[in-house]
Amino acid sequence: MEQVKERLAKVHDKIYEAGGDPEKVTIVAVTKGFGLDAINAALEAGISNIGENYAQELLSKAENFSSLSLPGGISKPQWHYLGAIQKRKVRKLAPWVNMWQAVVSLGEGEEIAHWQPGASVLIEVNVSAEPTKRGCKVEELPMLAKGLRSMDLKVSGLMTVAPPGNLSLARQVFRRLAQEARDLGLECLSMGMSDDYDAAVAEGATMIRVGRVLFGERPPKIGSAASTE
Repeated sequence: MEQVKERLAKVHDKIYEAGGDPEKVTIVAVTKGFGLDAINAALEAGISNIGENYAQELLSKAENFSSLSLPGGISKPQWHYLGAIQKRKVRKLAPWVNMWQAVVSLGEGEEIAHWQPGASVLIEVNVSAEPTKRGCKVEELPMLAKGLRSMDLKVSGLMTVAPPGNLSLARQVFRRLAQEARDLGLECLSMGMSDDYDAAVAEGATMIRVGRVLFGERPPKIGSAASTE
C-alpha cells in the first residue's frame, strides 16, 4: 500500500509538470490481472475509480467488495468498464458499472439503456483510424452522440487509445479528441495510459487510465485484447 501511495505521488507530480491540476484529473486505477490487494491499495491511497477490461473479472471483484466493510474514510470502488461491450454480458454488468468507457455503437447503447437507464457512458473514438483498433470514426461522432442521448443515456465525454511508442503522434490524437469534445460540448476526456498520460494531460485530459505505473508489471493474459490502460 505504501508503494502505491509513493507511485501515486509521482503520478501527481507528472500531472502537475504537464500543466494539469492533480485535484481535477480523475485517475482510474486499472486493476486487470491484479488481485483484490491492488484494489485495496488503490482505495487506501485515495483512488476510488477502478477500471477493468474483462467482464468476468469485474463481476468477481465487484461481488467480493460488495460484501466487505471498508474502514472509515475509505470509499467504495466506482467501477469503470473499459473493455469491448459484449451485449450478452451487459445485463450482468449493469448493477455494478458506474461508467461504460468504450461505447462504439448505437446497438451497444441500446443494450446498456435497457438494463441501466440513465447510465453514464463515454464514446470510444478511433482518432488515428487504425484498422485493428476499436472505436467509432471521428466523422460518426455527432450522430452517435445524438443517438445515445436520445436513449436517455448520459454521454459524459469521449475516450481514446493513442498509438503506442510515438508521443508526438499521441499528442496529435489527444489534441484532436479534445477538439471534438469541445465541438460536442462534452467535458470528460478519458485519454492517456501509463506510457503517455502526461502527454494526454498536456492536451486536456480530465481522466487518465493507469495501472502499471501504480502496481508494476501485470501478469500476461493469454489471448488478451488490446489494452485500454
